[in-house]
Amino acid sequence: MAEFEASRGMPAESTIVFGVASDVAVMDRWLPRGLHVSDAGPDRVEAEGDLVPGEGTHEGLFRAQEDQLRVEWGGRDHPNYAGWLQVSDSASGTSEVTVHISLLDEPEGGKRSAEVRELLDRSLDRLADEVNRRVEGSG
Repeated sequence: MAEFEASRGMPAESTIVFGVASDVAVMDRWLPRGLHVSDAGPDRVEAEGDLVPGEGTHEGLFRAQEDQLRVEWGGRDHPNYAGWLQVSDSASGTSEVTVHISLLDEPEGGKRSAEVRELLDRSLDRLADEVNRRVEGSG
């Protein structure tokens, strides 16, 4: 099993960042390229793209807990994949996001490790950009 985790400072308070991170309608703007997610009803999303194993659309579990500033997800038909995103407050109206991914069928330190880490870092960069757009747009 391989575990991946990355953190990044965000240019807004935690509730704003959580609002962006948990909004399925804007996730395609910051998730890794090759992954498309859409709303499929309460606590469910559909995922498709080059990063999703197999053909077609796959159902995933999705839970956003506003009181904990936490988002959790996993593959319903691919149970070897799960993750979470946690937002926490930092100083001066900023916050920090930590993302954790578990790939149960990937060996620790496997050949895809560097690729997954890079995807996490790029996604957090795009999330920070999306949060910044949200903050600039409200001011």
